[in-house]
Amino acid sequence: MRSGSLPWLAPAVLLAATACSQASEEQSTSVKPSAAARPAEPVETAVPFNEGQARRILQMSPLPPLPPDPTNRYADDPRAAHLGQALFFDERLSANGAVSCATCHDPDRGFSDGRQLAMGQSLGNRHTPTLWNVAHHRWLTWDGRADSLWMQALDPIEDPREMGTTRGKLARVIAEDPALRAAYEAAFGPMDEAALRERPDDARPARGREAASGPGAPEPVRAWAALDQEERAAIDAVFVHAGKAMAAYQRLLVRGDAPFDRFVEGLRENDAEKVESLSAGAQRGLALFMGRANCILCHSGPNFSDGEFHNNALPTLHGGEARDSGRFDGAKVVAASSFNAAGPHSDQRDGPAALRVRQLRQSSEAWGEFRTPSLRNLAHRGPFMHQGQFEDLEGVIEFYSELKGATGRGHHQEQVLVPLRLSVGEKEDLRAFLAALEGRKAASQLLSPPSQSALAR
Repeated sequence: MRSGSLPWLAPAVLLAATACSQASEEQSTSVKPSAAARPAEPVETAVPFNEGQARRILQMSPLPPLPPDPTNRYADDPRAAHLGQALFFDERLSANGAVSCATCHDPDRGFSDGRQLAMGQSLGNRHTPTLWNVAHHRWLTWDGRADSLWMQALDPIEDPREMGTTRGKLARVIAEDPALRAAYEAAFGPMDEAALRERPDDARPARGREAASGPGAPEPVRAWAALDQEERAAIDAVFVHAGKAMAAYQRLLVRGDAPFDRFVEGLRENDAEKVESLSAGAQRGLALFMGRANCILCHSGPNFSDGEFHNNALPTLHGGEARDSGRFDGAKVVAASSFNAAGPHSDQRDGPAALRVRQLRQSSEAWGEFRTPSLRNLAHRGPFMHQGQFEDLEGVIEFYSELKGATGRGHHQEQVLVPLRLSVGEKEDLRAFLAALEGRKAASQLLSPPSQSALAR
């Protein structure tokens, strides 16, 4: 590569070299000071990035360590993660015994499912988002209806469109499976016997607009109403622990060290071989990504997401104006939930996450907004967007190039959206850059349920 150099990096490299030389001189007098004084040759890149661009590139990698989750004291407990992995793949935690978390979050499909809309017990209304690097998000799901991974893990269990079972049945499955119970008690201590008393297996609180009691209430809701407070609390404890265990497992689903990361590492280290990890086309795509295309406005930071919510005027599957309220209702759901960071099941009810949810306000400006997805590890994740509107990345890029079929052109529309009018070459360069965000493969043992013998250890 002999197109552009980054001479501004040389002083930093020289400082590092001088520091290393001084440290070595303390241990050996054989090092010649003059050798450390030679400036390093500036690294060459295929694209002549200016100083501002290059400094911004350095801020985009590497993927940082996982943010802690003090609302889940078991977030990084390997015993909890082991149990959570088993529960994630367990189809018994569904109404028909045929659906697990992995049905929609399939490891072979980028922890998505290859469908436009998720299919559990019935057809959902949104595309299944990936779980790669999911612990780096502040808000979970497309509309941010959960503020932690463990809160997010709970709702699909009782959602009639997803797994459609109940917390009462989940507690019974764990209690009556020797391996699951042993793993549960290894992580969380003895199970409260009040959760195991004679009762209907299916028991849960009312959801949404369901009647909470009386003849109009669903049978599992009537069963829940018949339990005493001690029994409900014990079942809730198992339910929450299951969510926190699955969150611990999902925190392990991290993939970094992509060609882009090695390119950035090369810039830091002035290593030409590492810089060449990013092809010339991908470097042109990176320049476009940060420049005229301005993708970085929303897809910023090492996870390539600002973690916020936007209405990008996407076409809808039904062809008309958007009907999905997105963040508008998502904010209401998370604020009202007893499982949020400020709620009684949180392990830190007065921390930053709790303050964030307490300060959350529902705004009409949030109507139709959806969370910015990460652009890392896009392979096998198609179709794309919250309804799977685009079959592949070519479709996504074409939409932003022309805005064909854009909807929602009222005052809520993102004002930064203008047709990019990309050339064929620019589209190819963007695709090359996005492909360079594909991280190394995850450990194979994370991608399937643990064996019974492994679970028992």
